[in-house]
Amino acid sequence: MDMTENLRPSGAHPTDQDPTSYAYGNAAHDGGTAYDGSSTAYDGVAGSYPPPPPPPYAPTNHHRRAKRPVALLAAVALAAAVVGGGTATLVGQLNNGSAQATGSTGTVQGTTVSQSSKGTVSGVAEAVSPAIVEIGAASSAGKSTGSGVVITEDGEIVTNNHVISGAQQIEVTLSTGKTYTADVVGTDPDKDLALIKLRGASGLKTAALGDSSQVKVGDQVVAIGSPEGLTGTVTSGIISALDRDVTVAKDDSGDSGQSQGQGQGGGSEQWPFEFGGQQFNGDTGEKTTTYKALQTDASLNPGNSGGALINMDGEIIGINSAMYAPSSSAAGSGSSAGSVGLGFAIPVNTLKADLDTLRAGNNS
Repeated sequence: MDMTENLRPSGAHPTDQDPTSYAYGNAAHDGGTAYDGSSTAYDGVAGSYPPPPPPPYAPTNHHRRAKRPVALLAAVALAAAVVGGGTATLVGQLNNGSAQATGSTGTVQGTTVSQSSKGTVSGVAEAVSPAIVEIGAASSAGKSTGSGVVITEDGEIVTNNHVISGAQQIEVTLSTGKTYTADVVGTDPDKDLALIKLRGASGLKTAALGDSSQVKVGDQVVAIGSPEGLTGTVTSGIISALDRDVTVAKDDSGDSGQSQGQGQGGGSEQWPFEFGGQQFNGDTGEKTTTYKALQTDASLNPGNSGGALINMDGEIIGINSAMYAPSSSAAGSGSSAGSVGLGFAIPVNTLKADLDTLRAGNNS
C-alpha cells in the first residue's frame, strides 16, 4: 500500500497532514471514531475535530525513495549470496573431481599407462617396442647381431652401418617373431648409418622420429634393442652428456654389432670405439669415423647397436651406436664385463638430415 497517496472526498481540508496518509493500525482519534474509511474526516464543519498533529517525521517522497536503495542493497546481497553459494558449490565439485582423479591410491593422471603412454617406462616400451627389430647379418667372417628401427609401414629400417657392413645376407626378426629377408638400400659410413628394406612387408608398426635438439642433460630416456640376441630388451636411464665425439669403425674391420666367434680381440663379444683419444672394447681398425653423440647411462650391451634411444613421449631421439664394456681380464676370465652406464647414440636429427641420401642409395 502506497502511503503517500491521499484520496480525499470532495471538500476535504487541503492539508498534507491528512490522517488517512498514515496507517498506524485502527487507533481512534476521538475516543470512538477510527480513521478506517467509515468515519467522517475533518472538513471545516463546526463541531468537527481538527486533524491530528503530524507524526515525528513526514512520509515525504524523499522518505519513499530512501527505501529503494535499501531494497536494492538487499537484492544485491541476496544475489551475491546465491552467486557465492554457486561458487562454493563449483569449488567443491572441482575439489571432489580432483580427489576422484587421484583415487584412493594417490595415482596421478597422466603417469600411468591406463591414462597415457607418456611419462612411464612401461608406457614407452609398450608403444615403441613393436617398431624395434633384431638384425642378423651374415658375412664370410661370421655372423653379427644388432638392432634396427622401423620408420615406414612397408619395411624401411634404420640401423648402424657397422651392423650390416660387409653382410652377404640380412635377416630381420620383428617383435612378433616373424622374420623377413632384407636388402641394403643405402649406407653412410661417415655417420655410421644405414637404411635397409624388408622384402614383402606391409602394415608394420613405425616409430616416430623426435627432435634431438630439444634433448637436455638429465632427461629420462628408454633404450630398446637386442643385447646378446635377447630381442626386445628394455632399459632406462638419463641423458648424461651432449655432443660427445665418438669414433667407430667404418666397415667390418672392427667388431660389427655383437660378433660371434670372430672380430677383434680373439673372439670377444666387444663393441669397439674410441673416445677422448683412447680405444675401448678393442681395436676399431684403420677406417674410422667420428660423430657427435648423445651420452646415456641407460644400459647398452653388444646387440643394442642400431636400436632406439627414446624420450618419454615415445619419440626416437637417437640411434644407439656404442657402449663401454670394460674387460674383466684382470679377474682372469678374459671376457667382457657388460655395460657400466657409458653408452652413446647418434642424434636423430643427424639421421633425419641423412634420410634422403640413404634412400637414394648413395654410399659415401
